[in-house]
Amino acid sequence: MKVVVQKFGGTSVVSRELRLSAVHHIESVLAEGYRVVVVVSAMGRCGDPYATDTLLSLVDDMDAMSRRDLDLLMSCGEIISAVVFAGVLRGRGHDAVVLTGAQAGIVTNDHFGDARIVEVRPRRIWDELEAGRIVVVSGFQGVTTDGEVTTLGRGGSDTTATALGVALDAAWVDIFTDVAGIMTADPRIVADARPLRRVTYQEICNLAYQGAKVIHPRAVEIAMQKNIPIRVRSTRLTSDAGTWVASATGVDGGAVRDAYVTGVTQTEHITQIQVEGTGDLPTRVFDAMARAGISVDFISVSPGRVAYTVSDSDAEQAVAALSAAGLQPVVVPDCAKVAAVGAGIAGVPGVMATMAKALAAEGIEILQSADSHTTIWCLVRRSQMEAAVRAVHQAFGLSAGPQWESLARTGFG
Repeated sequence: MKVVVQKFGGTSVVSRELRLSAVHHIESVLAEGYRVVVVVSAMGRCGDPYATDTLLSLVDDMDAMSRRDLDLLMSCGEIISAVVFAGVLRGRGHDAVVLTGAQAGIVTNDHFGDARIVEVRPRRIWDELEAGRIVVVSGFQGVTTDGEVTTLGRGGSDTTATALGVALDAAWVDIFTDVAGIMTADPRIVADARPLRRVTYQEICNLAYQGAKVIHPRAVEIAMQKNIPIRVRSTRLTSDAGTWVASATGVDGGAVRDAYVTGVTQTEHITQIQVEGTGDLPTRVFDAMARAGISVDFISVSPGRVAYTVSDSDAEQAVAALSAAGLQPVVVPDCAKVAAVGAGIAGVPGVMATMAKALAAEGIEILQSADSHTTIWCLVRRSQMEAAVRAVHQAFGLSAGPQWESLARTGFG
């Protein structure tokens, strides 16, 4: 039995028009001989009647609620969405069955609000598929071995979809959203950003961790366990192929393009902290952050100096913790991190030089930088973030095919 898992996000099921568009995509896969498992998110976004944030707004006193009870409340949105969606399928003549996360076999730990999947028991899904039904699963939720309902945290429906894809050995997993696949940059910042046709698991994880919000990296990491391809598509577009996410060997044996830089993304609301001193300075700094429960990022350590970033919301507490430890931090607020991501960056000379020149040409100061084998990060001031994204995007020729091909042939030096 050939299976495809298709996930539809909240904006893809918010109206009857969009639900019918979603059904069209399901019918296209059925016509190819596949059985389909559908995963749905709660309908719409904050303000829509059954969106997760709307359900949470019903609570008068959040402090009086347990995390267990909040998970029960939040799980309702996906159940409502699944029941409504199954009704649309039946209205089109399809036999469909609704399963909660628990009924679908999603077993999690007991970390309410951000549970992790520990096992998938898909026997019920297989039974329903063998009976010829379309299985509609409520995303974002699971159940502990003790029968407690849990939710999977941000991107939880993506995680449900790829976990089911792995458990069912699916041919692929479709993630339907309100955008036409994964872009080379945020189109709200870069007007000529273009859709990517194929990216590797590692590239999309890095793009997602650095700010791109099309798919949650945890979902991608689960798909990687069994090399299940993911396709990110727009619900509204019926013929666009979207973006394939797969291993370096690509989909159906096709090679993912050999590109130095795949995309540019950004992360806002960052504060840089610099500390100078003698002795075991890194231990003193990071012990202070650990005791305060503050997550640190973008760490740079050199003799007598430590630089790193925290979220803007943690900056004041971080300064207080350092001061209490006898340190005198220098704080640079309102920063942003701009990242160039690409599987081909490692070992290529001139990539950082190209990025630095592009930023310098726009008068953008690099406050800090770092790199890995797939990503180069530059910390800039928030007021210059959008100009930085556009400059880097242009410098690597991500907008125009011919320019990209020229760079790919000649390098960046």
